[in-house]
Amino acid sequence: MSTLQKTSKQLYAEVLPDILKQHGITNRMAGPRIDKVCLSMGVGRAVADGQILNVVSEHLSLIAGQKATVTKAKKAVANFRTRIGVKLGARVTLRGERMWSFLDKLIHLAVPRIKDFRGLSPKGFDGKGNYNMGLREQALFHEIVLDKLEHNQGLNITICIRNSNDVVSKDLLKALRMPFREK
Repeated sequence: MSTLQKTSKQLYAEVLPDILKQHGITNRMAGPRIDKVCLSMGVGRAVADGQILNVVSEHLSLIAGQKATVTKAKKAVANFRTRIGVKLGARVTLRGERMWSFLDKLIHLAVPRIKDFRGLSPKGFDGKGNYNMGLREQALFHEIVLDKLEHNQGLNITICIRNSNDVVSKDLLKALRMPFREK
């Protein structure tokens, strides 16, 4: 990224006083803060073929910049052919510098590569200020080598924002240049 363009962390520091003033928050520590970013991939095909989970876990580790944790089934569901303890997915929680670098990568590189992109849905907020979004394929990130990609896998992203509600969180993410769709 060029030095002319500000990173998300620098932009956050600049726009936070404006957001606090706009929403009538007097204490800076009571303002919204991006706490963590959680990435997860659920792999239903891992029940039949366990090797797929290794590839997906490796891709998630490349995207996040830290090792992914393999998740196991907590319940046995007969319709999905799962038993307790069967490996079904992978997840990563990002905090600190890795979180900010992932947000930069997501906003400026991955989201603009979405096919027929018209903006992110503003309905992804959960009522407590956290934003949830899903990507249909992990190939949007430049770390994934397309020649070695055997199958596409979806990716769930949750941006956890502390001390916030949906309106304040949306204003904060808009200020960080997150491209939301207009109704």
